[in-house]
Amino acid sequence: MAIQNVNSETAIPMDTGKAEPAQTAGHDKKAGEESLAPQKHRIMGRVSYLLAWFGGCVSIGTFTMGSSIVGTLNLVQATVAIAIGCFVIGIALALNGAAGYKYGIPFMVQARAAFGFSGTRFPGLVRAVPAIVWYGFQSWIGAGALNAVSATLFGFDNLVLFFVLFQFLQIGLSIFGFQGIKWLENVGSGFILLALVYMFWSVINRYGDEITANLVNMEGTWGMPFWGATMLFLGIYSTMMLNVSDYSRELKEGTKPGLLTVIYAMSILPCTLFMGLIGLMVSGATGVSDPIQVFSSAVDNTPLLVITLLFIAFAQVTTNVLNNVVPPTYILMDVFKLKFRTSTILVGLLAFCTFPWELVKEESSAGLQLFVQTYSAFLGPIFAVMVVDYFILRRRKLDIDKLYDENGPYKGVNYGAVIAALTGAVVALTFSSVSWYASLVPAGLTYYLLMQYWQPCQRFRK
Repeated sequence: MAIQNVNSETAIPMDTGKAEPAQTAGHDKKAGEESLAPQKHRIMGRVSYLLAWFGGCVSIGTFTMGSSIVGTLNLVQATVAIAIGCFVIGIALALNGAAGYKYGIPFMVQARAAFGFSGTRFPGLVRAVPAIVWYGFQSWIGAGALNAVSATLFGFDNLVLFFVLFQFLQIGLSIFGFQGIKWLENVGSGFILLALVYMFWSVINRYGDEITANLVNMEGTWGMPFWGATMLFLGIYSTMMLNVSDYSRELKEGTKPGLLTVIYAMSILPCTLFMGLIGLMVSGATGVSDPIQVFSSAVDNTPLLVITLLFIAFAQVTTNVLNNVVPPTYILMDVFKLKFRTSTILVGLLAFCTFPWELVKEESSAGLQLFVQTYSAFLGPIFAVMVVDYFILRRRKLDIDKLYDENGPYKGVNYGAVIAALTGAVVALTFSSVSWYASLVPAGLTYYLLMQYWQPCQRFRK
């Protein structure tokens, strides 16, 4: 398979089917120079990697999930649910990112071992759709924050214009690839943490009585709705659990699995906890789920309001560039043989087509909850298939040459993986409130049995 040279201005030999060292390694990686070839020049140390995940996890979707559990859990139960979700995420990221970290391969190449060259289009599409939807949703939120700043300071109010400009700004930042992501996330993480602490304090200061009455003193539940809530906060990141190898291949070698799990969990926990609880507390106190309205009402001081709104806009950039641009970009590169910059621009344009102005309506909070539960029902089984394939069937050993040989044993589609993933999805949709959890065992077990005993799967085990 020909690996596309993604930097049209730099002459880098294309991979001709095997991961030959002379062709895939050693050059200094420049901004925007991303490839599906095995990664040799890794640009992130442990601290940089932690900060990248930290800055990339300030998701307005987390705020919305917090809003969606109002009346179900009290404040303590919500806090515990978020913490459980984050540590499950940390374990899952460490597991599915192990192949990318060890071999330097992206998600779409890793998936060939289980699904086959053509079969990777199935997990690729399942991963790309939620990313593009969240891209559009969060871009609209960020544009709304900028529009609110403009209206406050200058009296100019044009949300559509700010949405278009904001989206093209993100497209421009995205074409710099992981070099740009590293700079953006590392620089922005400190600002993000301070802003989150301030917003958390503002919300408690302004709505303390309502929070006590509606969230602290309520009974709540530790039953199925509690575990459903853990899955909602986990589900926000179930997309990244699938393509975590796209990121782990950038981490410099030498980090053990236990420490890597801690890095993931502790980078995700603060932002998820703050954003989820802010959404829960403000929506529980006011009944409002629009984050722009929430923060506008929570902050009386105009300069601080402007800073807060700018934070919201900036946080959408850091989250989108890491989580919602890179995965579908690599997928388009693999499926349509496009260059990195072309794919990035196309993903940004597709985000316009998600109609995000419909997703931010007050009545859309429950719809977004259903959206997370539904796509988690498909992402969970694919995650299970890939983990069983790498750890149980292949015992953490991959033949990289064969993963780049489209006429080799991974040619075509491994229908065993597709059947297993769909089996897990059917079970998950039956238990939609905990869909990701419910999908794992059926999908993993079905895949293992098919790979062991179904003849058409045997060539994929070579």
